[in-house]
Amino acid sequence: MSKYTTGEIAKLCGITVRTVQYYDSRDILVPSELSEGGRRLYSEEDLKRMKIVCFLRELDLPINTIGQLLREEHPEDVIDLLLEQQEQSLRAEIGERREKLEKLERLQRELKSVEHFSVESIGDIAHVMENKKKLRRIHGTMLGVGIPLDIIEWATLAYAIATGIWWPFVVGLVIIIAGAAWMVNYYYKNVAYICPQCHTVFKPRFWEMFWAGHTPTTRKLTCCACGHKGFCVETYGGDRS
Repeated sequence: MSKYTTGEIAKLCGITVRTVQYYDSRDILVPSELSEGGRRLYSEEDLKRMKIVCFLRELDLPINTIGQLLREEHPEDVIDLLLEQQEQSLRAEIGERREKLEKLERLQRELKSVEHFSVESIGDIAHVMENKKKLRRIHGTMLGVGIPLDIIEWATLAYAIATGIWWPFVVGLVIIIAGAAWMVNYYYKNVAYICPQCHTVFKPRFWEMFWAGHTPTTRKLTCCACGHKGFCVETYGGDRS
């Protein structure tokens, strides 16, 4: 049966001699025997055990935990559970890093579209980016209400034209008006705007917002803080009502 010195087992496992000695001092991997000259000698089983230790360390498991595990009667069951937890943790970390990367890429794209760059511009862009998911939920809710209202409108109108019976269309029209009123109110309560001049996040008066010219992401408003009148950037404002 093969025997390995400290240097040999270190080389086979891709670690330093000092690491092998450290594991010995912590009783994590004690050599199977000592030579007549007092040199540590490791067996094939020791080599396998060392590779397991190195693998677990690569997964960031603490050295104390590894030592306790290897002293268990059936360590494989606990190791399997720990590996599963570690996998979940790493997947969560990957998800967080992917989200950070996406934020960075979005910030770079947004900065390219800013005509006059400033530190405040980054703050505005960051605010919009942080609230984009909330805005998407608002838009999604409005779409979920708006589509059925459209279906009611066209279905009752088609029925009225085909049969000459108009009361379903009138009832549908009442439902549509009520739904549209709810959507406008819901939108107003959950949206705010960023002034491009002073960078204040503000809520305009309802009727000003209602009649203002707009694009999908901006609306022409008067800032409540500095009085600037122009297109302001839409952002989530449900926490400002």
